[in-house]
Amino acid sequence: MTNQYRGAFAHALPFPGEGRAARLVTPLAFLLLAVLFLILPALTAHAAMNIQEVKSQKGITAWLVEDHTVPIISVRFVFKGGTTQDPVGKEGLIHLMTDLFDEGAGDLDSDAFHVKLDDAGAEMSFEAQRDGIYGSMRMLSLRKDAAFDLLRLAVNRPRFDQEPVDRIRAQIFSGIIANERDPEAIAQRKWLRAIYGTHPYARPDEGTKVSLAGITPADLSAFHKAIFARDGLHVAVVGDIDAKRLSEKLDQLFGDLHEKQTLSPVADVAAKLGQQVEVNYELPQTSLQLAFPGVGRSEPDFFAALLMNDILGGSPYTSRLWEEVREKRGLAYGVGSYLAGYEHSHSLLVTTATRSDRAAETLSIVHRVVKDMAQQGPTEAELEASKKYLIGAYAINYLDSSSSIAATLVGLQLDNLGTDYIQRRSALIDQVTLDQVKAAAKKLLSAEPAIMVIGPPLASKG
Repeated sequence: MTNQYRGAFAHALPFPGEGRAARLVTPLAFLLLAVLFLILPALTAHAAMNIQEVKSQKGITAWLVEDHTVPIISVRFVFKGGTTQDPVGKEGLIHLMTDLFDEGAGDLDSDAFHVKLDDAGAEMSFEAQRDGIYGSMRMLSLRKDAAFDLLRLAVNRPRFDQEPVDRIRAQIFSGIIANERDPEAIAQRKWLRAIYGTHPYARPDEGTKVSLAGITPADLSAFHKAIFARDGLHVAVVGDIDAKRLSEKLDQLFGDLHEKQTLSPVADVAAKLGQQVEVNYELPQTSLQLAFPGVGRSEPDFFAALLMNDILGGSPYTSRLWEEVREKRGLAYGVGSYLAGYEHSHSLLVTTATRSDRAAETLSIVHRVVKDMAQQGPTEAELEASKKYLIGAYAINYLDSSSSIAATLVGLQLDNLGTDYIQRRSALIDQVTLDQVKAAAKKLLSAEPAIMVIGPPLASKG
């Protein structure tokens, strides 16, 4: 789910397991995509995968896909909460905390923990996002006992020793200082404040120099206990392990956590549209980003919006934005749109970058393409082509490795879609009508967007 044109929308991810982020597609990438479609029949076998719901003796639930063809196990999990839970004045706490889970746990200090992790042949990572703290581990099944034990220590008994806290804090400080001179980072901060105001989504995940300086190891321990609890946990496991063994490991990993999270309430927020945010720099290339209303994953018109977005800008080579901006006029290497969603806010985003002396022209064309989609909607042929693509490419985009399958399954759990969703998905897309897609286009694209311009002022161009 990467996107080289997100810029100030770097935190706004597509819905878990759905949508496509616009991206630069090179001739090599096109060749690789063609090869992938040649092997599509093999990959789409994942669509019939057996997803088991495993429940441990202590009530921990996980989704499991057994695959004993290779000796690899991938684990993916999330605790709800995320950086929206940072206390006012201590922004960056959650981000700092997630960078410290492999810096010592239990009786192991930072160096000893890393040695043990290397000896186990495992990869472990944690990531703070707006609405959740994500963790993952990929391990050899032959060394799973040692790997799971290290993950257990990291989840249950992180040390937050002063030395690694100070070292990681200094690294984050360096990034904040570098971002003070980076037009994209400056634009992101300005953009988030403009569209979200005082909502937690407007705050920088990494915090500020002042807020970071005030965070103590005691703060980190307190928030770890508040967020790492069983009622906010979702888990997916893919690979060389059976349900009985996984049930035992779930209790080992998560069974000793508190039952209930202690979270601050976070309000829903609509992005403030109808404004233009400019970050003026004398750059040879101008980044353009537009935000329109979005759609929630549980809303009945989600698939209509997904198909409409694919036709508008989600598909490289075939989308309307690609055709008008890239193919006909050569104004940009890449242009696209995607549905982006947080738990409390949703948007449809259009992003591109072009020569600064052609930025005003490019923006005008984007407006025209969007307006035409809002007023006329897609054609029947465009809709049928989009349906075939979104059905056929799902395995390539989301089910092409054990790690990506695990990540997709966690996303489906967060969206309450059920273990049978992958089997139902094709029918859900196929049954969408042209009138429904036209209605979604009118609903989402008729509003005046919020616009971000990073580069020379548009008015200064001839």
